[in-house]
Amino acid sequence: MPPANAPPADRKALRALIRALPGPDRQAEAKAAAREPALTKPPGALARLEDLSRWAAAWQGRHPARVRRIAACVFAGNHGVVARGVSAFPAQVTRQMVANFEAGGAAINQFCAVAGAKLKVVALALDKPTADFTQAPAMTEREFFAALAAGWRAVPAGIDVLCPGEMGIGNTTAAAAICGALFGGTARDWTGPGTGVKGTAMEKKIRAVAAGVRRHRPAVAADPLEALRLLGGREMAAILGAVLAARMRRIPVILDGFVCTAAVAALALARRDGLAHCVVGHVSAEPGHRRLLQKLGQAPLLDLGMRLGEGTGAVLAAGILRAACAAHAGMATFAEAAVSGRKKG
Repeated sequence: MPPANAPPADRKALRALIRALPGPDRQAEAKAAAREPALTKPPGALARLEDLSRWAAAWQGRHPARVRRIAACVFAGNHGVVARGVSAFPAQVTRQMVANFEAGGAAINQFCAVAGAKLKVVALALDKPTADFTQAPAMTEREFFAALAAGWRAVPAGIDVLCPGEMGIGNTTAAAAICGALFGGTARDWTGPGTGVKGTAMEKKIRAVAAGVRRHRPAVAADPLEALRLLGGREMAAILGAVLAARMRRIPVILDGFVCTAAVAALALARRDGLAHCVVGHVSAEPGHRRLLQKLGQAPLLDLGMRLGEGTGAVLAAGILRAACAAHAGMATFAEAAVSGRKKG
């Protein structure tokens, strides 16, 4: 397998890397678990926030965990399947939105400012859309691993949490096809409005998803990790690369919406704990996302009916993780505050 600081360059190396993924730091996790009952609150009163602070300690490999440096990495790519009329917006909107991110005018820019997150935008061959996956593999192996490597290298050094996001007209179509190929069900089960398609355009989208799944399902059944290359986009491959790099460097990850979660779903099939270093920031209004989270056994932190992408739900949820870790680290213990503890018996 490649060195821990190098991205995999082929399928053999990718499988080897996944087999070698590090687990959580059990000592840091145990320290968090030991401190929690001593804090000035009833046991379990902070509910899932207690789980989050323990999870962050385990995956950062330190106690207490901290969330000071938040990195939002938004990856952008174009999809050949857009030519089939599956989106309410033309493909050039991807490039236009990248310019908007860079100018500070998008929702993710405002959320990053509030959260104190640093935003990085990575555009991936926007002048060369992926192939139409209803007719051919979306990416060659070379294209797929180049995009994966771009995501791997985009993860900044010294961060406390990673929030990956995406921009790519047509990528909810790709996400629906990936999920259909990985988990079964009908194209209609997985396909939603995305940027707002309905009527005839929605039927075109469903047909495209069904055609892509029919063409590529045998290869995906043989190797689930192929789903992303055959049906996905460069921005989705980059998300996978970033999430793998984060795991190797003990950086917890907050996943965003449907596209982001679909990009890494095969990790959960390739290895039971493949997504253990990830939490899902929110559940999208895109119907396939809720279905996907049920398949993955993941509970989102937020349910606000959003469907924007860009990493917006992940960055919003980073504030919750920061609060959880701050409470765990900063609260006084019963002994420190001279507060009587819970009676026993």
